[in-house]
Amino acid sequence: MVMAVVCASQHVDLELLKAATKAKVVQLAAEHEFKGRFPDCETGAMPPFGNLYGMRVFADEALSRDKEIAFNAGSHRELLRLAWEDFERLVEPKVIKLATTKQAAEAA
Repeated sequence: MVMAVVCASQHVDLELLKAATKAKVVQLAAEHEFKGRFPDCETGAMPPFGNLYGMRVFADEALSRDKEIAFNAGSHRELLRLAWEDFERLVEPKVIKLATTKQAAEAA
């Protein structure tokens, strides 16, 4: 299991992720498959620190063009903002083209 980080207005392009990971099969995990990996977080509010949970992290290149990244802090009530360069230093994500717009994903 890996973590893919994209803008909220985007979707993960599974074909791009498949190519980046060199996996034979890539699919989104169902809630019951990942829920236990984040015992200190509310489901759906996990921060993009997959490295703290034993997962490789892939981040969409568009995120690296912003000065900051904002994300849930383990709950649906708390939000953190962090300088992109600090996020990149702490998480060491593989930055790749990873996202597609929601409209393009829905049309497919």
